[in-house]
Amino acid sequence: MTTSRRPPRPARRLIDLSIHLENDVLSDPPPLAPRITYQKHQDTLAEFMAMIPGTKAEDYPDGEAAAAEWVTCTTHSGTHLDAPWHFHSTQDAKNGGSRPSITIDQVPLDWCLQPGVKLDFRHFPDGYVATAADVQAELQRIGWELQPLDIVLVNTRAGSRYGHDDFVSAGCGMGHEATMYLLERGVRLTGTDAWSWDAPFIHTARKVAETGDKSLIWEGHKAGRDIGYCHLEKLHNLEALPPHGFTVSCFPHKIRGASAGWTRAVGIIEP
Repeated sequence: MTTSRRPPRPARRLIDLSIHLENDVLSDPPPLAPRITYQKHQDTLAEFMAMIPGTKAEDYPDGEAAAAEWVTCTTHSGTHLDAPWHFHSTQDAKNGGSRPSITIDQVPLDWCLQPGVKLDFRHFPDGYVATAADVQAELQRIGWELQPLDIVLVNTRAGSRYGHDDFVSAGCGMGHEATMYLLERGVRLTGTDAWSWDAPFIHTARKVAETGDKSLIWEGHKAGRDIGYCHLEKLHNLEALPPHGFTVSCFPHKIRGASAGWTRAVGIIEP
């Protein structure tokens, strides 16, 4: 009797699009920075002995219990997915009528595993606010027509500044007009390698002071009032992605009633 062997499946590429959650790299303004306390294997012996009464340190192999960590952070630390609740208390005013915004545990899972599209905006200066025309021009350059639920990732200069003191203030942002251009075509999840989907606050503050135009404040985020959507922030390694032809996986941690959830965002390229 002979048995047939299935031919080996061509390997798919998995591209890590997430930053580390760590103590020593500036990924947030200092008051918002995560703090991680590391426990080594001997540090938790007392905890184990309390949970298993009658045991002594010498009862554990090499006198070791378990390594563990205590983490103090916000739901917006590290690479994370923002829910519409983060942007505003209501959503969809222009998409069927205003209703309460969904929280991260209510985000449809179908939004989080979809074909990806990358817009290369690394040439725009820090603080620039991208427009609908910028999005149209880039889509034309890469030869892509948006489809509903495409995940659109924006590669900015900030990606190259992670680990440097100017990361939080680096990169362009996506304005209300550009964001609505995507949402009106069925996009429901976007992402950026910058600290924020909007232009960095330091640049927005200067423009508001110069013009007196308060509508510039968080204008990309506030597009969620009109059409509810999610976005990823603090992505990384977008340079490794092609303009399209990949899938994005970015399921958020299921935190009840929260405005965001941490995610290990991954780009998947099938052979």
